[in-house]
Amino acid sequence: MKLRRWASTATAVAVFLGLSSLTGAASASAEETAATGYVALGDSYSSGVGAGDYEGGDCKRSANAYPKLWNAANSPSSFDFTACSGARTDDVLAGQLGPLNSSTGLVSISVGGNDAGFADAMTTCVTQGESACLARIQQARDYINSTLPGKLDGVYNAIAQKAPSAKVVVLGYPHIYKLGGDCVVGISEKSREAINAASDDLNDVTAKRAADHGFSFGDVRPTFAGHEICSGDEWLHSVTFPVDESYHPTAAGQSGGYLPVLEGLA
Repeated sequence: MKLRRWASTATAVAVFLGLSSLTGAASASAEETAATGYVALGDSYSSGVGAGDYEGGDCKRSANAYPKLWNAANSPSSFDFTACSGARTDDVLAGQLGPLNSSTGLVSISVGGNDAGFADAMTTCVTQGESACLARIQQARDYINSTLPGKLDGVYNAIAQKAPSAKVVVLGYPHIYKLGGDCVVGISEKSREAINAASDDLNDVTAKRAADHGFSFGDVRPTFAGHEICSGDEWLHSVTFPVDESYHPTAAGQSGGYLPVLEGLA
């Protein structure tokens, strides 16, 4: 009788522990399943400047931007598009991170080019000649290698803190020019080489900081290869009017250059 009572008690305990384990596993599984929202952060390369079909406001968020295209193809549980034209790292920290939370499953971001002053550097190259261009590009490269890493760390730390369950994909920047290409006017080949070298610096620094935070880095230089300015099949604008679309991806650059890289890492 006592033995039977002990066995019944032991069975009940075992069942309880089993149910508790299953409940815990189900709870963990539910948490993982819940983390499926997508938040797209960053600068004009992420907002889609140059790709047309913009929503209202100064951020120039395009219906043809890669975050919009990924959202349409994958239907995440939620989608927040806070990337904005002209954004620097401080702007991302101050105004773009609001949608991030424990249910965020994917974050994409491109940022750093504006911190380094690429828009001003390109303006200098186009309007002031080779010597001024090379000096301004070197200034940008010095900033990229000395100051930008700390700026990126601040953004990446904040993302990890606010969206601990998210897969974070950091997108880089394409080469602007095809060297030895078919351009017969415009800036010098030496200036083009310097601009591409600065892009390499920006990608290298960004990739290193992303990796150190456990994030994935999406290198878009291979997908844009053969579609740079002077290639004859450009996915990047040269000088445009309005000028803010200059040196930004076209709709084809967003869908063919950026989207496949995000799809491969998300």
